[in-house]
This record gives sequence, structure tokens and C-alpha cells, in this order.
Amino acid sequence: MAKHENQVSQEKFKTMIGGQALIEGIMMRGPEKDAIVVRGKEGITVEVHPRKLPKEHSPLRWPLIRGVYNFVSANVVGVKALMRSADLAPEEGDEPAESKFDKWLEKKLGSEKFQKVLVGLAVVLGLAMSIFLFFLLPMVIGSLFSGFIQSTLGVNLVEGLIRMMIFVLYMYLISRMGEMKRLFSYHGAEHKTIRCYEAGLPLTVENVRKQTRLHPRCGTSFLLVIMVLSILIFSIASSLLLSAVPALYAMKGTVLFQVIMIAYKLLLLPLVVSVGYEINRLVGRYDNAVTRVLTAPGMWFQNFTTNEPDDSMIEVGIASLEAVLPEKEGSDRW
Repeated sequence: MAKHENQVSQEKFKTMIGGQALIEGIMMRGPEKDAIVVRGKEGITVEVHPRKLPKEHSPLRWPLIRGVYNFVSANVVGVKALMRSADLAPEEGDEPAESKFDKWLEKKLGSEKFQKVLVGLAVVLGLAMSIFLFFLLPMVIGSLFSGFIQSTLGVNLVEGLIRMMIFVLYMYLISRMGEMKRLFSYHGAEHKTIRCYEAGLPLTVENVRKQTRLHPRCGTSFLLVIMVLSILIFSIASSLLLSAVPALYAMKGTVLFQVIMIAYKLLLLPLVVSVGYEINRLVGRYDNAVTRVLTAPGMWFQNFTTNEPDDSMIEVGIASLEAVLPEKEGSDRW
């Protein structure tokens, strides 16, 4: 933990409430409601929406299925919230002129459908970029070493190392961008507010300010779990495939073999996400030596993805958390 980091109060319980930084604001997700809270020119705007959850006995709640569903759902909700925060945030200069294509789409689809198309495109493009940058590119680079490394585990370790290097470098570079610093400060405000709430303290600016901006149940920790987990799952699955299909082993070193293995690993991504989600849930429920070791890399990495917020940001964090508190006290306990 960084030396300037505030002391964290004793955690009294763990909440399932979590959030996401927005443009000049925070989206907080509770067990029953989602809240988009943005600081504009005229003060804080709070929008609360009922949270749509799968029915109690839906297959979407089953282990190893709920992980992929929640991952995609969180991305869709997050993109919508980000776009909404852009509408609510203070304007800087003149708004960019709407293109003829945008106007044509809005005319043909209607404003509501047009919004859905934009959200869908943003989610698909975001996921595609993430898959390319953090999975496909490391696989392609790692395949170049397959002629020198005979071990399947060795190749996957090289891939994993490249994946981690790209991820860390990417997050470090965007954390240096001026426009991202305020976003990461709101991320810090979100964490500090949840820490204060979990410590059972009144949600005041003074109490929230004293908390650490690092939180073990952050999405950053989840992404790092995915990175490490992919090494293990890809190694085991690759070995099983080569054992089941001996003809593939004879093709080793050829371009076709590399293409098949890359495609195979991409098909395994939903499994990686699902297992990672279950691990994150398990780690989030307990606090012991094992879970602290598992969350340590993610906690350290939050030094890049969170900044210390100012009091105005903390006020947004408090407003967003208060907006999603359940009617029945304690029903948000993890």
C-alpha cells in the first residue's frame, strides 16, 4: 500500500453494493436499485432505476453461467451509465456536430432504438478490443515461441506473461492521461464510501475521507484473477486437447496448428470468466490469510486505477451509495 494511503476502519460486514466511476460521477449498484449520480453545474443529479435481476430459479443464476451473464450485463449497464453521465456532466465548449449518419440512424430507428444501437455497438467494440489486446495479441506473440518451447505449459506461461505485461502497461499509460485522473479519483471516492459503510460509520465526508481508496472486491482484482486463471485453464485444456487428438500434436509448429490452438483458447474465454467470477465471489465473502494473498495483487494494482478524491467527489460517492441502500436493513450483506 502506498505511504500516503489513509488508514482503513475495521470492517464490520461485507456488502454486495458495488460501483463504477463515471464522467464527473459514480454509478452505484445495490441489491434492488442502480443509481447514476453526477455533479453538474447546478449541483448533484441523482437518477435511480430498479435493478433487473434474473428470476430466482433462472439458469442465469447457476454457477458457471451467472459469471458470463453478469459480466456482459455489467458491461451493458456500465456503458449506458457512462453515456448518461456524459449528458449530465458539465459541458465544455460547443457540442460536436451530429454526423449525417447519426441523424439518419436516429430518424430511421427512433431515439430509443438509436440509443440501444449505440450501447450495443459500444459494448461489442469494447469487448472486441479487450479480447484482441489482452488475449488474441498475447496468443499470437506467444505462438512465435512455440518453435523454441516444447512444453504446452511453457508456451502458456509465456502467453500469460505477455498478457500481464500488456495489461499493466495499458493501465499505467491510461492512468497518466490527464482526462482519466478525475475518473480514477471518482473510482477512489466509490471505494472509500463503501469502506466507510462497511465499517458501520455514518456516511459523512470526514469519515469517508479517512478510509483507504483500495478495496478487495474491486473489478480490477477480478481482471487480474482472469489474467492468471487463463494461464492455468489454457494449459490444462491445451494438454487435454492434444491428448484427445494425437493428430494435432503431429501438426505442432505449423501455422494451421497455431490457428487451431488460438481459436480453441478463444472459445474457452467464457469458462475463464465464469471460474474467475466464482473465485471473486468466494474471495469477497471471507477475510483470512488465503483471501488476502489472492487479493493482494489487485489491491496493489488499484494504486494505478484509483486516485484520492476531493470532498466534492466524496459527496457524490455518499449520495450514490445512499440512493441504493435496500429498504430492509442488512439485506445487502454479502
